[in-house]
Amino acid sequence: MTDEPYEPTVSAERAEELLRWHEDVLDILSARDHEDVEYLGLRLHVPAGVFPPTPVSDVLGRVVIERVRPGQRVLDVGCGAGANAVLAAKNGAEVVGVDVNPASVEASRANAEANGVADRTTFVVSDLFDGVDGTFDVMLIDPPFRWFPARSMLARAVTDEGFRTLRRFLAEAPGRLRPSGEVLVFYGSSGDVAHLDARAAAAGFESETVAERTVPVRGEDALYFVRSLTLPIR
Repeated sequence: MTDEPYEPTVSAERAEELLRWHEDVLDILSARDHEDVEYLGLRLHVPAGVFPPTPVSDVLGRVVIERVRPGQRVLDVGCGAGANAVLAAKNGAEVVGVDVNPASVEASRANAEANGVADRTTFVVSDLFDGVDGTFDVMLIDPPFRWFPARSMLARAVTDEGFRTLRRFLAEAPGRLRPSGEVLVFYGSSGDVAHLDARAAAAGFESETVAERTVPVRGEDALYFVRSLTLPIR
């Protein structure tokens, strides 16, 4: 159930460390004006108030390039500036991107147009599946690693209070996934990995790690990875 209270599987000390990390990241993001970034061959404009690709975002992006095929229908959940949606469309997929942040939806549309895939992309303001019809071959999600309350729309890109959105997504995704489809989840060891895996298993998913990278961050080795979630063939 998505309304059950979230109980962290990390220690109280670790939670405090992650809260400080979260606040530092949010301060940096809030101070941004805008930027133009290169991302796996794409040129993206990321306005203020929109979460930009990070130095490890390409761990997911490279999996998108490898696994998304022409003609597939793809859903990019939390599309941000549209980076992975545009990559999927470049591979010939029909892509729907959703985000709760209207500024992200507008940025994604502009970046799809600038990168020549406006005809294969649709972006809508939506809380997960609320504004979306039909089923998908591939779903992409780069969910927040933190579970603290969000103090702004931008903060919702980096924190998901009580992991309510992630838990709802994992509960509802099986009903929106086509046979032989997959969900590609980008996540990191600075999140609650045990909770992610437990909720995915509870939803009936089988899980496989298909990409990973270890990066030194804030004095520790942080592992970033992509899980492929699939449903058993019935």
